[in-house]
Amino acid sequence: MQAVILVGGEGTRLRPLTSNMPKPIVPLVDRPFMAFMLEWLKRHGVDDAIMSCGFLATRVREVLGDGSDYGMTLRFVEEPEPRGTAGALKYAEEFLQDRFLMLNGDVLSDMDLTAQIAQHEATGAKGTLALVPVPDPSAYGLVRLHEDNAVKEFVEKPSADQIDTNLISAGAYVLERSILDMIPAGQNVSIEREIWPALVGNGLYAYPHEAYWLDIGTPGMYLKATRDILEKTVETAVTDAAAAARGEGSSVADDATVDAVSVLREDVKVGAGSVVEGSVLLAGAEVGANAEVRDSIVGAGTKIGDRTRVSGGAVLGEDVTIGSDNVLTNGIKVFAGTTLGDGAVKF
Repeated sequence: MQAVILVGGEGTRLRPLTSNMPKPIVPLVDRPFMAFMLEWLKRHGVDDAIMSCGFLATRVREVLGDGSDYGMTLRFVEEPEPRGTAGALKYAEEFLQDRFLMLNGDVLSDMDLTAQIAQHEATGAKGTLALVPVPDPSAYGLVRLHEDNAVKEFVEKPSADQIDTNLISAGAYVLERSILDMIPAGQNVSIEREIWPALVGNGLYAYPHEAYWLDIGTPGMYLKATRDILEKTVETAVTDAAAAARGEGSSVADDATVDAVSVLREDVKVGAGSVVEGSVLLAGAEVGANAEVRDSIVGAGTKIGDRTRVSGGAVLGEDVTIGSDNVLTNGIKVFAGTTLGDGAVKF
């Protein structure tokens, strides 16, 4: 089975984590984020994946390689300019066989793709959209269905009186090659807004499924994904959470505290009396003495001074230096290479 994975976005919502690093290779627990998606696809029979790239595509290729680490062939296509979700698919046309999966590349999930493919075959569909329920669908487009799971209509950004279903698209589609004939070449085309509506009543089905599903596109969702992987809320290839959360060469002072849902990557140091809770510290980060890091993300090589408090969804980019006695909270973002002196910020 083939899969096309759309990874062309710049990951702007995750900055400064993604200022110099494309989102597919942002570290998540003990591996690049995209590794979780490739391992999930492999479990459902995908042996050939095409990465539709844009931003910093060369780095994605360098980190993920040819796919042999994941038991599949991994190929890369680079759009000359952004062409939308359908335009990106069209650009990969020469590699595609008669039936394939198409996936948004920013989702962590353990959906049953095998069952979705089986339903697609049974109905003779041209396209089958995976749907998942969410507690509050108001920020998403709703998908209404007939009793046989054929798509009835889409409702974009519904008002309160329009919400009669909690099913939204999960960004995972089974498609027949004939879909490509509907997409003009060399143009910016949205599969969600232009292709799906044209297929309603003509072979477009949905596969509603109770499964774990998370868009990791924001710092809050990135931290939630980390916690869910470590607590095994989502099925992944991580089997030893404790080992996955502690990178080689990381060290924690005897009287410091690091909780079980925090991740210390390689060569991280946590100083005496410090506390790390619900946070991710990337490779080479250092926390001084009697400091606090709670519910935050600390970039590679960043240094946090003594008695400094970082909390509330703060995101510190790479190679940041924070002096002693600072307070950074309320979602503050500090971009790569910034230096803040002692007591400079009480945010």
